[in-house]
Amino acid sequence: MGILYIVATPIGNLEDASKRALRILSEVDLILCEDTRVTQKILNFYNIKTPTLSYHQHSKLKKIDYILGLLKQGKNLALVSDAGTPGISDPGNKLIDQLVNCSIGQLKIVPIPGSSALTAAASISGFPMDKFLFLGFPPQKKKRKKFFEKILQSEYPVIFYESPYRIIKTLKELLTLTTNNQQLTTKVVVCRELTKKFETIYRGTIREVIEKLEKDKIKGEFVIIVEADKRR
Repeated sequence: MGILYIVATPIGNLEDASKRALRILSEVDLILCEDTRVTQKILNFYNIKTPTLSYHQHSKLKKIDYILGLLKQGKNLALVSDAGTPGISDPGNKLIDQLVNCSIGQLKIVPIPGSSALTAAASISGFPMDKFLFLGFPPQKKKRKKFFEKILQSEYPVIFYESPYRIIKTLKELLTLTTNNQQLTTKVVVCRELTKKFETIYRGTIREVIEKLEKDKIKGEFVIIVEADKRR
């Protein structure tokens, strides 16, 4: 049975790739990618010639069977996401679960740690991060209010992701809830384009950050950290 490596890749700055990650990507027989075009940019940057195969959350069972077949032949594979650590707000963990169940525990899975927008944002937040809650992306339609209420009720800082298309809407929904609950001093740190050329960190109350964002160009993915002031 071959080895499946779970390889973290840069979230923006390609220089953040670790030596170990580059070695593994060079040595494996095949790289499983969320999007082969995105992964190819990293491989080209480091002149890595390993072939790639598309795997994402909508891939059919036949592809999983094919991947398992390669592992059973003794092939070593690497799983990468478009950016960051596979399995964190990413379908990679579904593939791992299915492969583990199909291989009856014989499969060796090795993590190759590295970049993660989650930990990068936490490290510069200034909030006490010895304990925190991570919630991924908010629901786009149903249960949004419940999602945001959970954030504001949390005993610990909460980290979640948001797209540039919904960041203002999301912050305004949070602001409405904090005002209704008299949580007027809720603090947020909003990180945009972490490790990239136009990396920007916004800090302050929700209202202050909304005002800053509305004056700026809203591009790239966002990481939001909320530290709620819970008044009873």
